[in-house]
Amino acid sequence: MDSDTERNIIELCGHAGKILLESGAETARVESTVEYIGRAAGIDISCHAEMTAIFVDSNHNPTTHLVKVRTCDFNLQKVDEINTLSRQFTANQITFEQLKTGIERIDHAVIDFNWPEKILGAGLVSVAPMLLFQATWQDLTLAFFVGIIGYLTAQWAGRVVVTPYFSMGIGGLVIGLLAASLQGIGIATSAQSIIVSALMPLVPGVAITNSLREIIGRHTISGMVRAVDATMTACAIGAGVIIGSLLGHF
Repeated sequence: MDSDTERNIIELCGHAGKILLESGAETARVESTVEYIGRAAGIDISCHAEMTAIFVDSNHNPTTHLVKVRTCDFNLQKVDEINTLSRQFTANQITFEQLKTGIERIDHAVIDFNWPEKILGAGLVSVAPMLLFQATWQDLTLAFFVGIIGYLTAQWAGRVVVTPYFSMGIGGLVIGLLAASLQGIGIATSAQSIIVSALMPLVPGVAITNSLREIIGRHTISGMVRAVDATMTACAIGAGVIIGSLLGHF
């Protein structure tokens, strides 16, 4: 195999790993997927992934390919599509060129739900915990709308302000303010139940789950980074709720 072909394979492996890591895949999945693609292409590849970079090299070539990574929002659909392509390639169902084209397509694709689906999803997620609390139908309905308003506020703040965690704090503040105010004027029965339920769309559940999987898999550094990020998000939400609740009581 000539050096140009080997370089192209290594660069494609790094590109696939970058998409996986930026979309929220755990480092163990990134490393294994990259190595599977390389071996299926005829190169014995080693991959080491961290939260900010991916290192890919061939075991018989001293050159190391470095890919800088900036983690962003989770997009598990991209993770699933990259995994599907890698499995098809290792099973000889697609060619290397088809794999390259597919990875480029996934990288440039904007995979997202439309706003009506997001709003409905936020409302339904906000309602679910109220069933456990055996809340009144009035509180359940209020939690539906408070959760939607808090989610939309967090999304708006995230587009306006680039400061990390600020948007989640603003979302928590609005939810705490609305819940306390509704209870204060006698419309809601339990502000605490509404707050806990309406916060569900903002809770970093995937980040917490991935951090635990990383730590259990002995990827300690990546696991701790994800855990700290999830903790900072939770602290921002909690601080916003406290401030909003105090303002609502006043």
